[in-house]
Amino acid sequence: MHSSHLLLEEPIRMASILEPSKASFFPAMTKIVGTLGPRSRSVEVISGCLKAGMSVARFDFSWGDPEHHQETLENLKAAVKSTKKLCAVMLDTVGPELQVVNKSEKAISLKENASVVLTPDQGQEASSELLPINFDGLSKAVKEGDTIFIGQYLFTGSETTSVWLEVDEVKGNDVVCVIKNTATLAGSLFTLHGSQIRIDLPTLSDKDKEVISTWGVTNKIDFLSLSYTRHAEDVRHAREFLSKLGDLYQTQIFAKIENIEGLNHFDEILQEADGIILSRGNLGIDLPPEKVFLFQKAALYKCNMAGKPAVVTRVVDSMTDNLRPTRAEATDVANAVLDGSDAILLGAETLRGLYPVETISTVGKICSEAEKVFNQDLYFKKTVKYAGEPMTHLESIASSAVRAAIKVKASVIICFTSSGRAARLISKYRPTMPVLSVVIPRLKTNQLKWSFSGASEARQSLIVRGLFPMLADPRHPAESTSATNESVLKVALDHGKAAGVIKSHDRVVVCQKVGDTYVVKIIELED
Repeated sequence: MHSSHLLLEEPIRMASILEPSKASFFPAMTKIVGTLGPRSRSVEVISGCLKAGMSVARFDFSWGDPEHHQETLENLKAAVKSTKKLCAVMLDTVGPELQVVNKSEKAISLKENASVVLTPDQGQEASSELLPINFDGLSKAVKEGDTIFIGQYLFTGSETTSVWLEVDEVKGNDVVCVIKNTATLAGSLFTLHGSQIRIDLPTLSDKDKEVISTWGVTNKIDFLSLSYTRHAEDVRHAREFLSKLGDLYQTQIFAKIENIEGLNHFDEILQEADGIILSRGNLGIDLPPEKVFLFQKAALYKCNMAGKPAVVTRVVDSMTDNLRPTRAEATDVANAVLDGSDAILLGAETLRGLYPVETISTVGKICSEAEKVFNQDLYFKKTVKYAGEPMTHLESIASSAVRAAIKVKASVIICFTSSGRAARLISKYRPTMPVLSVVIPRLKTNQLKWSFSGASEARQSLIVRGLFPMLADPRHPAESTSATNESVLKVALDHGKAAGVIKSHDRVVVCQKVGDTYVVKIIELED
């Protein structure tokens, strides 16, 4: 875990730090996942989010019914059409989430050192002395001295809306706890998290399965965020479930690591999943605060070496109510980028925050500044060394393309791909320039009708650092003659010019398949 991920040219002129950042078409190489909710579901706000740099929209099913989310998604489609910016869809499962049920929605005030009883009897009214919960196995899972955390919405760490409890005794199915801090809980639902407590509930609940097989199938979701992934088996089970649902066999599964159990099985989970989400909110409760950074660095390093996208959550909580992040948060975003994060996930900040568009824009600017000082040279050497020898054919082509692009100071890498794998491997070596991934559609049939694949592969690269997809004309196959490839290349170059990343006399590295072999070539543009 070197801190030399930072590249600063000596001697640093402090004045150069104050030079204003240049605006560019691609706001940052690091991607931003925005959670759409009450404050961010109108076409107008979603359009603003897309323009500010959001490339994946997350739909969190812990709240709201499918109809509500469907309306939001229709607005997203309208916004994508009007802004001409691609956006992927991520469905976030509820999983074994424990909740306090407050039917009357009256505010509940809890006083330090008083006692409160957690009961599975949901017919009871929630009060300062009694909190009904949606799980009847809590009394079997906890013991005296265990810590339980109850928070409004998501865990924000701001202690006025959340409360820490210590288990005092277990009485039958009820759990008696001592309140550790004074707090007021307002609203109908609060999440309950037991620190280092094993909850015996399936990772994919029946409610999750129903949502995936109805809402998920109708909308051909690109990503499934599997909450509370604790074992590799959870991912296998989810994949098996998706494989039976028509088009969802292509959906990528991102394992959300939220507790110690997931952490202990991290390596096996990483092998099975398509990507990882580090849910730092819940992990921050399960882990001692001083260990969180260490886990982040180690987990991101493992994801980078495996070439799988890693997403970091909970970065600018204070922007839920404020226009600017705290200094610690701004530094935290930059460090996530330097540690190797592919994407930053915004939850409460965009879901119910007052400034969804400004938050995305601010995070994008911080990411962009951090990328300028990312020590690519050191990272590249480390990744090549980790890949070992002999490299696979595709890996050696991808690393060579990145090396060539850096040596000739290319302004962009253009990669032709149909599955997206080649482009993802190029991104694994973290080139300093954008990678335009030209997705060539493939024609497929189910004996009844023709259809093209490619759109979901393009959208799935929207969570990978530095990859910017565009869909090619289906009349040009990926492994075709040089003539058709030239015309696709011209379209890609025109796209790059329009985006402002390619100028005349620039060098461009092209990675494409000719026949059965991959070829890397360097082209220099004329006037």
